[in-house]
Amino acid sequence: MSNKSTKPEEKGFFEKVKETIEELWDGTKDKAEDIKDSAEETFDHLKDKVTAKKAAPAKKTTTAKRTVAAKTAAPAAKAKTAATTLKNKAENKGKTTAAKVKTETANAKKAVTSKSAAAKTPRKTTTVNKKAPVAK
Repeated sequence: MSNKSTKPEEKGFFEKVKETIEELWDGTKDKAEDIKDSAEETFDHLKDKVTAKKAAPAKKTTTAKRTVAAKTAAPAAKAKTAATTLKNKAENKGKTTAAKVKTETANAKKAVTSKSAAAKTPRKTTTVNKKAPVAK
């Protein structure tokens, strides 16, 4: 007796899935090639149109660039001069403030030294005056 079955062999589930995928793949491949060809033709067609019209806009953009550059140059120069004038004002103010502080400190030192000298001299005279009567 043989172990072979008498039934016809049926394809398994995975074999059916595999065949379906292969069919889809082949169909998708063909569609992709068709789309690629049509895209290349469209690209070439549009490329010819763009190169013919390209010269005119180039001139407009250069003039636009010049006008924009000119318009931006004026505010930039104004901002630069304003910054330098502010810087100079700040430096001058700092210098005058420093000079003012120096003179005020010098005057204060003079006043302190003159007052301390004046305060010391009366003490000496009073102590001398007090000592003299005691000695007699």
